Amino acid sequence: MRTSTVAILHDNGGHGEDHYVVRTLNDNMSLDAVMDGVTGRRGWEASQTLADALAVAPLTAPADLLAVLEDVNQQLYRRGLGHFLLTTVAAALYCESVLHIVGAGDSPIVLIRPDTYQLFASRTSGFSPLGPMRAIGISKQLGTLYRAEVTLTPGDRVVLATDGIADLIPRPELVEVVRAAASPDVAVEQLHRLLVTRHAAAPLGSQGRRDDWTTIVRFFSR
Repeated sequence: MRTSTVAILHDNGGHGEDHYVVRTLNDNMSLDAVMDGVTGRRGWEASQTLADALAVAPLTAPADLLAVLEDVNQQLYRRGLGHFLLTTVAAALYCESVLHIVGAGDSPIVLIRPDTYQLFASRTSGFSPLGPMRAIGISKQLGTLYRAEVTLTPGDRVVLATDGIADLIPRPELVEVVRAAASPDVAVEQLHRLLVTRHAAAPLGSQGRRDDWTTIVRFFSR
């Protein structure tokens, strides 16, 4: 796998329902994932359950990641009957120079290059827990997850984020902040400053209401 550096912003000061996983699996593989539990439906427990499973599961291929999601989905569905224990997931599995993306819900993944960017997400215009297969735990059968695969090139930058960030920072602005940053740490610091400023300026009851903020920013070396 290409050499990479990573930084994380995780602020659960809104609902306490976001979780994340960053793992180096071996010299050629790593995993980044963010989970955003559904508010009012024991989402914090669902996202924690999935994060715990991803943190320890033996992952050697994309099929292993899908198997973990299937297993956790069945656990959550049995306990919540499709009405509780619901969470989104956006996972990026890096195998050699290939990025494998798996997702359910509205937590986006953005691949940023010097002159372009590409959005990967199963749903980016809001979230309805009653919609078909929009979250882990909502259906007995996991169904069709959002999946994508792309070959990484030197200098690529990958961002995973929950909707608390996406709602406050428009995608073009997020892309420009990350593209201009000298390192993932700098990108995360700048995004956090923007989030704090936007939240403070947002009127009560607006889209800027306080939500959890979680993002993983990974830079691949040139």
